[in-house]
Amino acid sequence: MGMIVDTDVHCGVSKQRMLDFLPEPWRTRVADGSDGPGHLGYWNPNGVNRRDAVTPDGRRIEGDPQTLAQYHFDHYNIDFGILNAGGVHVGLSPEPDFAAAYCSAMNDVYVNDWLTADERFRYSMIVSPADPALAADEIHRLGDHPGVVQVLMPSGAQYGYGHRFYHPIYEAAETRGLPVAIHPGSEGRGVSGAPSSAGYPGSYFEWHSNLVGSYIAHMISLVAEGVFIKYPGLKFVLIEGGVSWLPPVLWRLDKNWKSLRMTVPWLERPPGEIACEHILLTTQPIEEPDNIAHLHAMLGMFPADRMLMFSTDFPHWDGDTPDFALRLLPADLRDAVMWETACRLYRLPVP
Repeated sequence: MGMIVDTDVHCGVSKQRMLDFLPEPWRTRVADGSDGPGHLGYWNPNGVNRRDAVTPDGRRIEGDPQTLAQYHFDHYNIDFGILNAGGVHVGLSPEPDFAAAYCSAMNDVYVNDWLTADERFRYSMIVSPADPALAADEIHRLGDHPGVVQVLMPSGAQYGYGHRFYHPIYEAAETRGLPVAIHPGSEGRGVSGAPSSAGYPGSYFEWHSNLVGSYIAHMISLVAEGVFIKYPGLKFVLIEGGVSWLPPVLWRLDKNWKSLRMTVPWLERPPGEIACEHILLTTQPIEEPDNIAHLHAMLGMFPADRMLMFSTDFPHWDGDTPDFALRLLPADLRDAVMWETACRLYRLPVP
């Protein structure tokens, strides 16, 4: 196998450091402990981060660029990693000016402290979809930085992400040559409403298992509302949303299009084809059936060689290591998933 590109790595950024980049009145607000929409309060007995992701002297590995480089990148021989910031839930705040300022400050911390620390680091800049015009301004502010390779938004949302309300974000991203991605965990916060189509789940287990629903809804929305017709250069990455649900949804889209295409006249060819050209997914949390042949069969039902990218989700409790993912993948997909597709998407140098 060649390289390893990890498309979902999380870091710990201190609120104190963010204050250096926040103007007033937002600096005082964050210093007082208020950072927007709170969590719904579901209890995960595993916590959010792995308890063992610490250095020998007890420091959190993800809390410092050098320790992350040593104990994650060096340990697993990772050539490049996409740093996906926490705090995307702030994008669901009903206060758009605060949300935009918070995202800008978070981005400045990563650009100043992390992208300068290790040449293997790349960054997904976060924007708040609460005000697409402000989000577009942020994309234009940082979109040409060589270490910024993606725009990141929460998967919890007020509308399906195909809605024309969000189109200024896509226009800016396409102009800067950046893919747009979503990350889970904010469903039910802020203006996103209930976290599932059936309302409020009764446990973390139910909430976590339901997350795939928002991914299906967003992909259908993006394709059906013509985002990729309007922005043909745009790629959209579904981080940490599962994999095996994709083929049946693509089939359903194509079947319905045959009889309902008059309702989406801008789709002049099967929507499944459009999705396969513009949508990408990450492996973690890949499904783990008892019979691995079943997973391999699902991976053969869509062009996984150009749609699927490896991710660890380090240091989260349910993360996957590179060797674990490799054991699950058929041999003929390993290079494409582990590095080739990500290198093309993020324009990473190949030795």
